[in-house]
Amino acid sequence: MQFGPNNSGKKDPEGPRQQPPFKIPNWVWPAVWLLILLWLFFRVPGMVGDLGGDQPIDIPYSFFYEQVNAGRVSEVTLQDTTIRGRFTEAVTWPPSGSTAANSTPSRTSNRFTATLPPVEDPQLLETLRANNVEVTAQTTETSPILLFLLNFGPILLLLGFFFWSARRAQGQMGNVFGFGRSQAREYNAERPQVTFSDVAGQDNAKQELEEIVDFLKEPDKYVALGARIPRGVLLVGPPGTGKTLMARAVAGEANVAFFSLAASEFVEMFVGVGASRVRDLFKRAKENAPSIIFIDEIDAVGRRRGTGLGGGHDEREQTLNQLLAEMDGFDQNESVIIMAATNRADVLDPALLRPGRFDRQVTVGAPDRKGREAILKIHSKGKPLADDVKLDELAKATIGFSGADLANLANEAALHAARAARKRITMMDFTDAFERIVLGIKSPPLANEQERRLTAFHEAGHALVAALTPHADPLFKITIVPRGQALGVTTFLPDDDRRNYSRNQLIARIHVGLGGRAAEQIVLGEVSTGAMGDIRQVTNIARRMITQFGMSEKLGLVDLSHEDDQPFLGYSIQRNVPYSDDTLAMIDDEIKTMISDAYDHVLDLLQTNRDKLDKVAQELLDNEVVERVRVLEIAGIDPKEAEKASEQTDDRPAMLEPSIPDQPTEDNDAAPPSSLPE
Repeated sequence: MQFGPNNSGKKDPEGPRQQPPFKIPNWVWPAVWLLILLWLFFRVPGMVGDLGGDQPIDIPYSFFYEQVNAGRVSEVTLQDTTIRGRFTEAVTWPPSGSTAANSTPSRTSNRFTATLPPVEDPQLLETLRANNVEVTAQTTETSPILLFLLNFGPILLLLGFFFWSARRAQGQMGNVFGFGRSQAREYNAERPQVTFSDVAGQDNAKQELEEIVDFLKEPDKYVALGARIPRGVLLVGPPGTGKTLMARAVAGEANVAFFSLAASEFVEMFVGVGASRVRDLFKRAKENAPSIIFIDEIDAVGRRRGTGLGGGHDEREQTLNQLLAEMDGFDQNESVIIMAATNRADVLDPALLRPGRFDRQVTVGAPDRKGREAILKIHSKGKPLADDVKLDELAKATIGFSGADLANLANEAALHAARAARKRITMMDFTDAFERIVLGIKSPPLANEQERRLTAFHEAGHALVAALTPHADPLFKITIVPRGQALGVTTFLPDDDRRNYSRNQLIARIHVGLGGRAAEQIVLGEVSTGAMGDIRQVTNIARRMITQFGMSEKLGLVDLSHEDDQPFLGYSIQRNVPYSDDTLAMIDDEIKTMISDAYDHVLDLLQTNRDKLDKVAQELLDNEVVERVRVLEIAGIDPKEAEKASEQTDDRPAMLEPSIPDQPTEDNDAAPPSSLPE
């Protein structure tokens, strides 16, 4: 499954109910400063003096009275408690020699200001008239608006600041009064659309969903025949296969209202929020019908109700109950379709999967070879590829890769080409990108010669056993160049995707896995920790052969895996083992016997071909990388005959089992059964 074009990396638009971030208008701050200046001008006495001319001097009332009696004052203006006036001639204050002159610098001016005492002086006006002083009285007149601003301006500023802070907090944390509203995002026509042409590798899933799109476009055609379109479609598949992309493609093709959210967004810190959001989501969908509701990772709220962890009043469980009730509340012909995605369908509540709710399950699995090639073509668009790049070979080598893995492979190849300052992406870039993803980053060569020799014989043992064993996966190449945690790697390349494994094929895998440990014991006379991952893989294969595949003659065709007992998923209170201790002991004995017999066979095989083992190991020590053809040449095997031998199958096929894990985890593990040609 591929993930389509990147639509220039734009973020999803916010949902229609989310308030836009509050912005302060540009005129607010100049207005604030103007109010502050006006307040200072009128409320702080003496802060702003008269402009122009000489500045008035501030004199005591007693000195003013003396100057009036001396006839040196020509005019005064009385306003409230302030006296402003003019002398007949310039006067200096404080006078030289006075006590005030010691602390205050003297100033000379024709103008003055003084302050009336709080006790009224009834003789003041008589004295002014007696000395021929021109008297002017003024009253203070303040605009009501200005008076209001002066008195309440600071309060309004504080209220405005708190309002702005609250709006800003709402934009970041959500409206405290809107917890019950759905957080679903609605996709509209202005958003770059993803269509089925952007989806590759999942033809069966697309065919199922195209029927849903056709119903939304032409519902009358189905209603006339009495057909009922599935109300719910559950997309099931492992991570990275493109379940969310399929849902987006449905939205792009149907051209209807599309509400998308993750199931975890239903539940918040407050009780009842999840159920409220479910109701609001379905209300919005019905108002915009025809519409699609897409719930990603629905297992977050849809887990099985039962006796596991969590009580009956669990908030998640109440959300699930409301979801079940809403899905039952649709009218027969209501054009609202529920789509959901999960990679854990086994943990979902049975009530959620019954007909009438999620009555159609669409499996979105890993793509096959043709699907991988189609996905690589999509992800190669816009990337300049060299002539040696063959997408069909890449598709053959990337068995088990999902759409996300293939997208990452194409991107890593482009990054590798950019680091090498190449203008086109070559096959070598894809090879290095593949090995970087699967095996890890290349490490410096081994400096310890003894460890290097041990690794060479270990990998030679894997390779030689694979070359000499019928039904083994075709060898591709071996290397002792460290990558990630692996000191060496033996790479296999199956001819095609496999869904069934015969008993001989599984036994061959056990033989190949034990080849490294056997080579160490034969050549060096001791064993190391490098085979730890090999032993884990071999034990896993043997256990599954006996407990799941019915490949033990002693235990017979009995399923002894007991994988359905999962108490932590609410299936039961405790883990139950459905067989006795004697059966457990028999299982352990069968596993031990199967691996011991295989190990004895591998020891005998390598001892018989000791000279070939030494040659392959020496070739590794000299060149660090040995290709398949060279290993077969040393083993004396014709490559064409080896291909025919690998295609042989046993008369007794294994049970349906899509994969047998074969991942490198420790020092000298064999690589997974896939690689890339250089």
